[in-house]
Amino acid sequence: MASEMLYPIMPIYLKSIGFSIVLIGLLEGLAEATAGLSKSYFGKHSDRLGRRVPFVQVGYALSAFSKPLLAVFTFPIWIFFVRTLDRLGKGIRTGARDAILAEESTPETKATVFGFHRSMDTFGAMLGPAMALVYLYFYPQQYKMLFILALFPGIIALIASLLLKEKVKTKINPTQPISFFSIFSYWKTSSIEYRKWSIGFLAFTVFNSSDIFLLLKAKQSGLEDSWIIGIYIFYNFIYALFSYPIGMLADKIGLRYTYLFGLSLFVLVYIGMAFEGNYWWYIFLFVLYGIYAAATEGISKALLSLQASKADMANALGSFSGLQSIAALISSSFAGLIWYSCNASVSFIISAIGAFCVIIYFISMHPKIDHDPINQ
Repeated sequence: MASEMLYPIMPIYLKSIGFSIVLIGLLEGLAEATAGLSKSYFGKHSDRLGRRVPFVQVGYALSAFSKPLLAVFTFPIWIFFVRTLDRLGKGIRTGARDAILAEESTPETKATVFGFHRSMDTFGAMLGPAMALVYLYFYPQQYKMLFILALFPGIIALIASLLLKEKVKTKINPTQPISFFSIFSYWKTSSIEYRKWSIGFLAFTVFNSSDIFLLLKAKQSGLEDSWIIGIYIFYNFIYALFSYPIGMLADKIGLRYTYLFGLSLFVLVYIGMAFEGNYWWYIFLFVLYGIYAAATEGISKALLSLQASKADMANALGSFSGLQSIAALISSSFAGLIWYSCNASVSFIISAIGAFCVIIYFISMHPKIDHDPINQ
């Protein structure tokens, strides 16, 4: 909720204090790169120390208290520092948090647990922009106060993390120092199955550009700003509503089948985005897109957690999240370039074709661990 309160107005605020489009892009690129690299680094530290909870608590604390600092000074260097601090908090907590979720589940409940997490996370992503819209309706262009208000849901998240109890784990004595750029180190020691799944997930990420391109297409088709923001909130509502039940269903019918169903919806949505339509057309597509997200985001982490041992769970999930951040950066860069060089329809069709190829890849796989009751 705290993060998504600021997501819709961040570029507007940065432009209001003098940031150019180039500086905004550089800022977000640096922030996301920091988050991506740190996920693996701190995930590995979590595994070595046999601790999860402190990483979660510190991560939420950094993200919570960095947000109001964006309203204190407007110097570019300060903005870069604070925004990077926010994303560093995400990098610190992600691997350890996902490891806790994996350890609190069984092979039969992986998708349910991760689906519930995605559901709660996305309800926050729905409420955050809605609260920001209400605030800006009554107090237009008063962006700085919104950054201060975002502190409060962040504090609630931190308080909730203080209620976590650490399970006793064996401390692993380090044999060599951990590099901040050791994002690829786990890949060398991971299992073949982990690599197979990761290759497929990362290949899909390369073809799955930022959601902002979907919103830009709706804007290009003539939808007003209020409709676009409303559709974005509605998409998050559908995503949150379906994540938990789809997770439970996946544990019954199989994680791979559920993930393939989600990818199929993605292909349909991106083909649909290649055509012009009215607001009902885009509402329909974003409903499908919300169900796609619910059937893939939590499921992919659940599948990867089945391929890693408990001793290096945070490192395994953190490393993948870091690689996924890099792939997402590549994806959005290429999507923007294709959109600029050709047009929006070509960009969406290429993404749909790429996703279809990933579906073929996963169908051809013969996983050893998938928890597919149909195969059993």
